[in-house]
Amino acid sequence: MTHLDWGLSGKTVIVTGATGAIGRAVAQGFAEAGATLAIVDLDQGQCNTTALSLGLAHRGYGADLRQIAQLPALVARIESDLGLATTLVNIAGVILRTPDLFTVTEQDWDAQHDINLKALFFLTQAFAKRLADSGVPGSVINYSSQGALSGGFGGSVVYNATKGAITTMTRGMARSWAPLGIRVNAVAPGLVDTPMLKTPGQTAAERDAMIQQIPMKRFGLPDDHVGATVFLASDMAGYMTGAMINVSGGFLMY
Repeated sequence: MTHLDWGLSGKTVIVTGATGAIGRAVAQGFAEAGATLAIVDLDQGQCNTTALSLGLAHRGYGADLRQIAQLPALVARIESDLGLATTLVNIAGVILRTPDLFTVTEQDWDAQHDINLKALFFLTQAFAKRLADSGVPGSVINYSSQGALSGGFGGSVVYNATKGAITTMTRGMARSWAPLGIRVNAVAPGLVDTPMLKTPGQTAAERDAMIQQIPMKRFGLPDDHVGATVFLASDMAGYMTGAMINVSGGFLMY
């Protein structure tokens, strides 16, 4: 291995939630490292636009990841178009803020668990199965959250239940698939200035109060997550599995 060589040139990388703020930034980072991107999100048009913005080599795949039975076919289609994918970055997620826990419904619970947790597991299963069948090593990066440890705030209890499960599942996958050469790690964002952070009726004073809890005195930006994610996929992290990188500006320290 050559130090400072990401080892990603010519590799195919799948990024879910890739038309969102963090997803787009991460996809751009992989493209700059020489990888070919499969841009996966719900809307085909937005996927195509994002892929084209990265260059002609990249492709967009509109898919509802809750359609579990279709996930192996999605992985196979990406492989047919772009070659065997050796990195999967699971960023797709949804939050339904419910400050009053007494009003959380079963539909609220299922909506978040179905995409954040269930879809992540079965897409990763399909991806890892193709690697195992091919005898090729690879890498999975799951997006967790600071809320996996803090419990979250502003009505995000159910959302952060999924993130806690993702953290535990990352470790279980890492142990299970290490003998196959498949590394599984996680990135845990803190308070990131995206629409997902905002709550209805949030005031400037409330936002400032959140910023004051961050030692670096600013919200995270999508670009702040690129380095950690690309690093975990790269040869530079070849001896890392089951780890979670905290990208929170010191909001949590662990």
